[in-house]
Amino acid sequence: MTLTLLIFGLISGSLLAVLVGFIGARRRIGFGWTFFLSVLFTPLIGLIICLLSDKLPDGERNWGCLGSLLAIVTIALLAWLFLAVLAAA
Repeated sequence: MTLTLLIFGLISGSLLAVLVGFIGARRRIGFGWTFFLSVLFTPLIGLIICLLSDKLPDGERNWGCLGSLLAIVTIALLAWLFLAVLAAA
């Protein structure tokens, strides 16, 4: 039961961080920094920081290379954690 809750918490937290990152892509802070702050703290804190930053002009997005790098690293770490938890069970 605890293992299932841990895995569900990690997956849902990561998905929420990605969603907050998509919101940040339309703001000056960008996807990468919003995603990083959402993973580092919580998606709620990342959303608050994101909404405090200025909006970009219509149609523009700020992805940056940091967003792709952080997304790849986070997915790799989650996969490693998932496999480690399965191996321990």
